Amino acid sequence: MQIIGAIIIGLIAGIIAKLLMPGRDPGGFIVTILLGIAGAWVATMLGRAVGWYSPGDAAGFIGAVLGAIVILAIYRMVVGRRERG
Repeated sequence: MQIIGAIIIGLIAGIIAKLLMPGRDPGGFIVTILLGIAGAWVATMLGRAVGWYSPGDAAGFIGAVLGAIVILAIYRMVVGRRERG
């Protein structure tokens, strides 16, 4: 059940990140889910490193969205370079 929850939160976080960062993004539904899940993971790891979360805690929804925005920005930079070069 945790995996399904992570996928749903990842999907929602990825969609919100794409809405907050307008522009064309290569990728569809699966990439959106993966960006959101990766964003939640990044937010959790950074939160644990800083001391905001204990080892059993996960990032909240806002943290997942912020992490997804960071991952989306990195994704755009990498894909943009590949298309230009």
